[in-house]
Amino acid sequence: MLLITESNLPLRRIARGKVRDVYEVEGDRLLLVATDRVSAYDVVMAEPIPLKGAVLTQVSAWWFRQFDGLVKHHMISADAEEIIAEVPALRGHRQEIAGRSMLCKRGTLAGETLPEGLQESGRLDPPIFSPATKAESGHDENITVAQMREVLGADVTAELERLTRIVYTKGRDVALAQGIIIADTKFEFGRAKDGEIILIDEAMTPDSSRFWPADGYKPGQPQPSFDKQPLRDWLDVERHAGRWNGEAPPPKLPTEVVDATSKRYLEAYRRLTGSTLSF
Repeated sequence: MLLITESNLPLRRIARGKVRDVYEVEGDRLLLVATDRVSAYDVVMAEPIPLKGAVLTQVSAWWFRQFDGLVKHHMISADAEEIIAEVPALRGHRQEIAGRSMLCKRGTLAGETLPEGLQESGRLDPPIFSPATKAESGHDENITVAQMREVLGADVTAELERLTRIVYTKGRDVALAQGIIIADTKFEFGRAKDGEIILIDEAMTPDSSRFWPADGYKPGQPQPSFDKQPLRDWLDVERHAGRWNGEAPPPKLPTEVVDATSKRYLEAYRRLTGSTLSF
């Protein structure tokens, strides 16, 4: 599979994020292409992480299939052949889109008190619904539920919280059966053309969630995670040693850090789905 840091497809690109490139497709659809770019501390690294884009796309596709009948979502297909059949202009670009691309319905984007006596990594029951605004760059901004009501109204806020809790509860239980604790996660919702609220973007991936192995879980201490932690750990050493100031340009990543990060993503996919990544 190709390592891709930047896609270049014969479609109109309308957005480029830290990881995903977004293209417009005829028929009020979008093509989301997850590259192998990786960011940490809001800085995009120069080196790509092998198979990262495929893991993010295929984990999301796996979750959307689990959520069928539970909540409406934006995925049409994450299969390269099906996407090419729908978008013939991509016929000569199969290698670039295979595994990492998702054809979607186009959607528009639409400080709470914690319980006392919490331990580090302790379980919150019920889970906390914590809304945030969508930022074009940098971090999204957390807001309170009351602020959300002021912006969206009480009915929409209640519906978004209801859908969020339904999807998280389903995902938490499915993942736990596979030996993974989803400690927290981020969902994005939009509106379909008819105004219906649908789940969009990625779903419960290692980039949008914290995955902890259930067999080693111990509250009261930090937990190992299936994500880019090897990358963060190495960057922390570089910052503390004074070799990086935390801003762009980032330091060159050693091969062993790139390989370890790739293995974490692939292991998250294997543990969650019970199969090895193939497409």
